[in-house]
Amino acid sequence: MIKFDEVTHFYNSEQGNKVASLSKVNLEIEKGDFIAIIGANGSGKSTLARHINGLLLPSEGDVLVESYNTKDLNMIWSIRTKVGMVFQNPDNQLVATTIEDDVAFGLENIGIEEKEMKKRVDWALKVVGLSELRNSEPHLLSGGQKQRVVIAGALAMHTSYLILDEPTSMLDPKGRKEVLEIIKRLNEEENITVVYITQFMSEAAQFKNIIVLDKGKIVLTGPPKKIFNQPDFLLSLNLEIPQITRLARELSANGLDIPANILNEDEMIKYLCLYI
Repeated sequence: MIKFDEVTHFYNSEQGNKVASLSKVNLEIEKGDFIAIIGANGSGKSTLARHINGLLLPSEGDVLVESYNTKDLNMIWSIRTKVGMVFQNPDNQLVATTIEDDVAFGLENIGIEEKEMKKRVDWALKVVGLSELRNSEPHLLSGGQKQRVVIAGALAMHTSYLILDEPTSMLDPKGRKEVLEIIKRLNEEENITVVYITQFMSEAAQFKNIIVLDKGKIVLTGPPKKIFNQPDFLLSLNLEIPQITRLARELSANGLDIPANILNEDEMIKYLCLYI
């Protein structure tokens, strides 16, 4: 598992003061978890994500990835082979002239022999549904396809944990749907642990559990129905609830026998059909 033990992280402000972007965070992420992290801008979401694979180190406390402490620099490459990172802009993570070469790039850097490399690349491309495009140039792909290439590169490293930092913020609705479908399948079929940072509440509602951050602290955790059943608290943190949940609350308040905590369109359709 991944464990945060009293983790605090300071950065220097423009005024030269130390500011805590994380403050005494305690968190355990179990194998196979499917977690969304939400919070307003500046809440510490990306800082938390970057601690998981040692891109940032705690100012105080410890982050453990299985048996490895991220402060042990001798173990940092072992940690990063276990924890894959996907960022907002896929163009910043694409480095090769073909999709196949891009997925193989990380494997080449750690000296994986050619036969094993081909096996891993074939598997990763199949998982993300890009086998037929393996010889295509990455810059010709859609935004959603580019993110799938990046995810394939992480999978080829045989990562156990996939950390995605707002991976759909630059994508259109079709691209966002593609990425979400892929990571759901990775979690369900490959048992890959997913930690997904998002600004879209409708995306967060599709995860098993949600962590809410505010000013560097975890202020709320639980399944989506619990989290989004507290709209006033979320509003106080400059967060919203999913549009479909807002609609459900309005319909319930106006006398329809519809649960106020509906999270997706299928649930809404089921209840609305009762009135036809």
